[in-house]
Amino acid sequence: MNPLAIIGRAFLEFLAVVGRLVEFAANGVRHCFTPPFYIRQTAKQFLDIGYYSLPVVGLTTLFTGMVLALQSHTGFSRFDAETAIPTVVVLSITRELGPVMAGLMVAGRIGASIAAELGTMRVTEQIDALTTLSTNPFKYLIAPRLIAGTLMLPLLVLVGDVVGVFGGFLVSVYELNFNAANYVSQTWQYLERSDVTSGLWKAAAFGFVITLMGCYHGFNSKGGAQGVGKATTNAVVSASILILFANYMLTGLFFAGK
Repeated sequence: MNPLAIIGRAFLEFLAVVGRLVEFAANGVRHCFTPPFYIRQTAKQFLDIGYYSLPVVGLTTLFTGMVLALQSHTGFSRFDAETAIPTVVVLSITRELGPVMAGLMVAGRIGASIAAELGTMRVTEQIDALTTLSTNPFKYLIAPRLIAGTLMLPLLVLVGDVVGVFGGFLVSVYELNFNAANYVSQTWQYLERSDVTSGLWKAAAFGFVITLMGCYHGFNSKGGAQGVGKATTNAVVSASILILFANYMLTGLFFAGK
């Protein structure tokens, strides 16, 4: 076959997938702001996405902060710059590692869960049953998840930031023999509001991406149990890749001039 035809066909298929995803996202966002609102469904997603994800996010950011402090000390001790460790830990956690690590952990937990749940509903025709009962599936299934993911991930990241910085504090004070008061003072001295808010905006974007990918792949799954498994895998992989891509784009947007 003509190599150019193969490339062109793949490119057109890619554009078709992007178009379907954008249309799905626009439809979901539109239903987030138009009544009726299913408050009970939304509250359930707040609990599932937010509260039940706290342990995995907390443990991940805790050990990330601890390892970051150890690695920073190993590198900075070669240049007698150990005093920069508190600044490096707090800026790295709040700007990058907190949002990204929390996003990836939630993508593995929530993205897979959403895709599996909606995929099972699709292959067992429960989504078709909702339409038959005059219930809009986007209102009942998609909008609550998009709202919960977008609003809860910043809260998870805020908790993760505190836990991650605390992990760096524990290692620095009790293993690297830092003075606790000096460490806290150094942390507050160089931390700016924009460092925290930029991470929270990233987290909101990541939460939307995670729930969108889970809903999209689950809602459009087909082929029985095998199709549900494929949708679950695609949801996690696509969400993880988009998180890293969005992180790069948002970092360039927030800190390009600094």
